[in-house]
Amino acid sequence: MTTSSGRSDLLGGPPPTKLTLDPAAAKALGTGEDPETVAGRFPDSSLAWATLAERSFDAGNPVASYAYARTGYHRGLDQLRRAGWRGHGPIPWSHEPNRGFLRALAALGRAASAIGETEEATRCRDFLADSDPEVADILGVKDI
Repeated sequence: MTTSSGRSDLLGGPPPTKLTLDPAAAKALGTGEDPETVAGRFPDSSLAWATLAERSFDAGNPVASYAYARTGYHRGLDQLRRAGWRGHGPIPWSHEPNRGFLRALAALGRAASAIGETEEATRCRDFLADSDPEVADILGVKDI
């Protein structure tokens, strides 16, 4: 078995989990549709919830960001489980459909840190690192 970096996985860990793309939600967000409207039409879209969480955080509202991110995170966990994920193993950023979940997870960690939920922020940071060691740097949340 090989890891997402191409190295052999001598411990035989689970293969990377790859979600399927939700083209309608991604297209709506890509054309500039309001993420609140997109989340209302496509409530299963982690990408829509992550976008709302990021927007709220950037607007100075970490509590709303936390709520949106938690929703996106849980929607993503449901999708991961349906895709065969069993609670551990890589969730690579390089697979574009995984990005909504990973962004929601990063947003949850950032918002948790901002509101003093230190343990949750640490769990999110560790989960991101376990999912894809490079994602925290990519999303700029290495210090959550």
